[in-house]
Amino acid sequence: MVIEHQGRLWRAVKIQHTQPGKGGAYLQVELKDIRGGSKLNERFRSSETVERARLDQKPYQYLYADGDMYTFMDNETYDQVTLAKESIGEEQISFLQDGMMVTIESYEGDPLGVQMPDTVVLEVTEADAVVKGQTASSSYKPAMLENGLRTLVPPHIEAGTRIVVNTTDGSYVERAKG
Repeated sequence: MVIEHQGRLWRAVKIQHTQPGKGGAYLQVELKDIRGGSKLNERFRSSETVERARLDQKPYQYLYADGDMYTFMDNETYDQVTLAKESIGEEQISFLQDGMMVTIESYEGDPLGVQMPDTVVLEVTEADAVVKGQTASSSYKPAMLENGLRTLVPPHIEAGTRIVVNTTDGSYVERAKG
């Protein structure tokens, strides 16, 4: 969620609702300045109102990376937008694939960040052997994906298998179909 606060745009990174024994409930929110990158911890009482910033969201296609700059194209107008690595986020960049459709959020024509699809299909390049005697219910094993990320997969997944991965936390969802 992006809010306008103290004349700047902030992205809520962590939100914790606290209801103390006495006194009113409040939200403890860790905010990150979208343009400057600075962080701020703020308490909002439940009676306060916060103005949510209206962001324009538009689909773009990922084209290529040039150093730390990533280029996307609007498929309707063919306009190209180039974003810095910091705008996208370190953990999200590893999921970018050629031709992938993403949503770029912009505020008053200024691109702020990229929303990835919820899941991506990646190939397992290495998978550890299954340890005999482990119970099948919770025996996930470590695996390396084609984008260099490590994740935990069920025992039946082997190297060369294509799997669906959640882009928010890099976790295994299911075996890819087809």
